[in-house]
Amino acid sequence: MTSRRTSGMPALDHCIDSLIPGDNVVFRFDGIELYATVCRALRESCRVAGTELHYFRFAGHDPLVDGTENVVLHEVDPSDGFERVITEIHDVIRKTGMAATYIFDVLSDLSATFFSDRMIGNFFSVTCPFLARLDTVAYFGVERHVHSLHAIQPIRDTTQLFIDLYELDSAMYASPLKLQYRDRPGLLRMHLLEGDEAHPVTDSTTLTRVLSARPWPGLSSASYRMIGIWDRTLLKAEQLANSPDLAIGHPDRKALFEQTLRLVTGARGAMFDVLARCLNLEDVIRIWKRMIGTGMIGGKSSGMLAATAILRNSDASWDAKLEPHDSFFIGSDVYYTYLVENDCWWFRQLQKHPKHYLDRNDEIRNRMLQGEFPDYIVQRFADMLDYFGSSPIIVRSSSLLEDAFGNAFAGKYDSIFCANQGSRDERMQAFLDAVRWIYAGTTSREALEYRRRRGILDRDEQMALLVQRVSGTQHGERFFPDMAGVGFSFNPYAWTREIDPEAGVLRLVFGLGTRAVDQNDDDYTRVVALNAPDLKPTAGPEEEMRYTQRKIDLISLPGNRLVSEDAETILRELTELPRAYLSRTDRDGRRIVRFDRLLDRTRFVGDMRQMLKTLQAAYGTPVDVEFTINLDTDGAYTLNVVQCRPLQVQSTGGEAHPLPDRESLQTLIHTEGGIVGHSRHVPVDRIVIVDPRCYGRLPEQKRYALARALKRLTSRREADERILLIGPGRWATSTPSLGVPVHVEDIAEVSMLMEVDIMHDGLVPDLSLGTHVFHEMVEMNMLYIAHSSRKAENSLDWDALYSLPIDVDGIERAVSNLPDDIASCLKAFNVSADDAAVWLYADARRQECIVYTTP
Repeated sequence: MTSRRTSGMPALDHCIDSLIPGDNVVFRFDGIELYATVCRALRESCRVAGTELHYFRFAGHDPLVDGTENVVLHEVDPSDGFERVITEIHDVIRKTGMAATYIFDVLSDLSATFFSDRMIGNFFSVTCPFLARLDTVAYFGVERHVHSLHAIQPIRDTTQLFIDLYELDSAMYASPLKLQYRDRPGLLRMHLLEGDEAHPVTDSTTLTRVLSARPWPGLSSASYRMIGIWDRTLLKAEQLANSPDLAIGHPDRKALFEQTLRLVTGARGAMFDVLARCLNLEDVIRIWKRMIGTGMIGGKSSGMLAATAILRNSDASWDAKLEPHDSFFIGSDVYYTYLVENDCWWFRQLQKHPKHYLDRNDEIRNRMLQGEFPDYIVQRFADMLDYFGSSPIIVRSSSLLEDAFGNAFAGKYDSIFCANQGSRDERMQAFLDAVRWIYAGTTSREALEYRRRRGILDRDEQMALLVQRVSGTQHGERFFPDMAGVGFSFNPYAWTREIDPEAGVLRLVFGLGTRAVDQNDDDYTRVVALNAPDLKPTAGPEEEMRYTQRKIDLISLPGNRLVSEDAETILRELTELPRAYLSRTDRDGRRIVRFDRLLDRTRFVGDMRQMLKTLQAAYGTPVDVEFTINLDTDGAYTLNVVQCRPLQVQSTGGEAHPLPDRESLQTLIHTEGGIVGHSRHVPVDRIVIVDPRCYGRLPEQKRYALARALKRLTSRREADERILLIGPGRWATSTPSLGVPVHVEDIAEVSMLMEVDIMHDGLVPDLSLGTHVFHEMVEMNMLYIAHSSRKAENSLDWDALYSLPIDVDGIERAVSNLPDDIASCLKAFNVSADDAAVWLYADARRQECIVYTTP
């Protein structure tokens, strides 16, 4: 027979047939004193038994028990966020071990912090089974008639005991609604708890008096009771927003606005200040009405909304130029509920541990890709898809940490295009698959490595989603915008001295913006310095013709997917396009992508420069903006700002410390142009080289093996070690024939990165600008150097480099298990000793880099 424990109240023991190890007991009540009474009795029973009572304290109400010698207090701050709270509580439970006894503050108080009944249900759904497996006894309390079914139903489904407590004429009544593993007849009825006795209440008069002692709010399943605290708070805000008693400028209105802004966006610190200056209470209400589920909309959504509002508030003329948005926002609570209901929560908790964050990664990813959504969420998804009809949409990640001050997460999470064609069921399945894919992306190696490197593995990372209508026009069976691009309010790549970095820079493409933000090593984009739009990184007319965009990304409606097609074919066939502003005819009669007329004969350059300047002033820091452009045949355009975030690079850092007399230097490398990053004049500790000619002879699979070995070879031995990595073609390419296919996180400890155009003659130094790879290098404060051997003023002395002292230990550690043909392509040199000192001088403003030794 299962051993029983006393609750410390003989009457309650009789009512519930005592406590059983593994019991989670939920008490629901009107007054907290009822819950405190049963908690004090449990404390006393522990004292008599000589055992500890663990008390989780997180609410604002008075303590449930006093601090006697057998009470172990665990204080948790709910303002740290749901994930941190649950992690701290579970850590205590794990360390305490088997057969412990717990009481928790009233869970209803968490509503004031989380503003979410669903999250309280999620908290209980993951905590209750954990406690039960450890044979504990745990008390929880919830206030009656406060929560919607989204909190109460998961609690009732998961707990072992659910008991309603009542008070009438100073007497306590208990009415068990759920008693697991008890089969004694007559337990599931109301009892009067009197002294050591529990008396069943059998007369209708007493039952009615007890249950009618408080006003009846309605059935818990009634439509008006289905509204949780999150929606109730915003409904109240909407009512007050229209109240004459809370006019604009009233301090209570400001307080309400700030409360609801935090509630809906999740923004904190500098980003909250930006939003608070450009939005108002009515804006928050509009956001709420376009939300699916509760929670927060995250960083990407907040940035998009902020940018649009900042521009509209700054100048009324933007109204005519900005394309209105009708986006929807999937709240972060939907993500947490998905984790909990698909048994992914515990796996994901492993990923916070700095030593185990990649353990069982494939298992959790597969589980998340096959999960199911609650019916009520699927219905709301269906309503949204009905709104969009057959218009293409894009589902974009918008996590709480994403696009924030300090963490861009560029390229770490996904955006998925949905062509949105086919039957309603087909469109729904494609949309659900997109959501699953983005949710599963939070467990990807790249995202977790990024979080580990940034020291935020343990931060509360909640994934919201932004669902946007794809900006563009349908052309027969194709859909795409005329143009898209990326804009930086500060230009970190001033390839000539005529360029003013403060004026900003654009990276433009024909068609969808994926070609502007993803690294396409076999194609080119147009880079525009906004103070000198006619200047190009290429050397002359022949190179201009050669380094022009060849492919266009667009949505194929019959294919129901994103595809790349030949840009010249699209320009030739689609005569309705505003081709004069997108292209020109070359001397062979071919249509090539060129934006010269748009840049030279319209207000586009001036408008974009003003846009970036305005956004930078509002953010108080340089910004990175993604946008689409749709043109009229007369050159007028509409702009859709789809993303705005702080740009981590602040400046080129002024001039580097001056060089010694150049005549006295032995120059190993001299590069002019193609330098991105802060100016510096620093000693180099190690140089790692992927030998271009050797690498060029390797077959593709062996190039991947070499890339994997670079992580070992470029790991720092000391925290301040400076490593210069040199290699052929594009770093972090997806095409091994064009460069080294290393993951950026695997070379994250490199200080200076050089690309050399020996492998192929199609390398142009602006190719990475604005891509996700570029963002990662910027965040790492990595100096990027594109060395073009075609420039007469550039030089690279391979013989002198290879004569430097070899890093024997590093080479042996990195290549010991590699075949000789791969190992021979990796070179490493230890140049930290005084007699082999190598220095790197980089002046980003003058666009000059020199690597040298002194005799």
